[in-house]
Amino acid sequence: MIATAERARAEGYPWDVARRMAELGLMGIALAEDDGGSGGTLVDSILAIQAVAEVCPRSGDVIQAGNFGPVRTFAEYGTPEQKERFLGPILAGHAVISLGMTEPQAGSAVTELSTSAPPDRDGFLINGTKIFGTHSSEADVFLVYVRFGPGLNGIGSVLIEKGTPGFTIGKPSAFMNGEDWSQLYFDTVRIPKENVVLGEGGFCKQISGFNVERLGNAARAVAVGRHAFTLARAHALERKQFGRALCEFQGLQWKMAEMSLKLESAQLLLMRAAVNAGDGLPNAHDTAMAKLACNEAGYFAVNEAVRHVLSGPYQCRLAKPARSGDANVRPNQSERCPSV
Repeated sequence: MIATAERARAEGYPWDVARRMAELGLMGIALAEDDGGSGGTLVDSILAIQAVAEVCPRSGDVIQAGNFGPVRTFAEYGTPEQKERFLGPILAGHAVISLGMTEPQAGSAVTELSTSAPPDRDGFLINGTKIFGTHSSEADVFLVYVRFGPGLNGIGSVLIEKGTPGFTIGKPSAFMNGEDWSQLYFDTVRIPKENVVLGEGGFCKQISGFNVERLGNAARAVAVGRHAFTLARAHALERKQFGRALCEFQGLQWKMAEMSLKLESAQLLLMRAAVNAGDGLPNAHDTAMAKLACNEAGYFAVNEAVRHVLSGPYQCRLAKPARSGDANVRPNQSERCPSV
């Protein structure tokens, strides 16, 4: 087994973890059994990703990819033929799907995307570029947001396979948590109409699916924060300074209490979003509140633990995944916007 610290520094997608998680039934937890999933709930998925991420944040990334990422939107809106073709390998841990949403000039303003998809005979021609797609360096298939026409109602999504003529994957870069991404270039990429997941008017449905991805990010943030809290608490009970255990100093007790309060409060907002979703997708308000609270609580707990109790290798092991959760998917400032 690779140690957690080693795993955090390892390059590339952890395919061994993906296959093991698939064997354990931890991929596609909330997907329908007819689609190859377990038929569980969003709550089940959250509990699973937190249990794994609290021990190994990088392995939690795999649970994210198999339950909360674009795979959920695809499973929700893809045609039976599309799911028959692509879902099996993904849920078995042999393939990964990446999201092509963010663009260099649009950023978080997804409604301003310019990647075009005009009709061409029995299909569409895709032209544009995408950035910051998690696992885009190693994905086999991409769920790409495109513009079929003007305005909000002109936005939809298509599936584009790696190796499609005109589709180029740039050099890999890494997020702070170690996950890879590559810029995607679409130069007159011809796709058949069968690859359309959501046509014109599908934007709102796509964003509803994306809310699941945001909750997965939120769940990981709390898990990493809890891990930091647990390590700090154990160290404070054992470490002695000035003839007393660290836990006996009132100033540190206040810090630990504040960390616990923020983490538990954020968890409640996260579970509210998941429970309110039922068997469907979470709403934008619950999702934004949960993600904001969880990202800030997770980062706060890690930052306080490293600054006041822990040090050394924990800075890499904890701070990077916590800080990246604060920025990945959408920056926290976006969650404060009432229109999300």
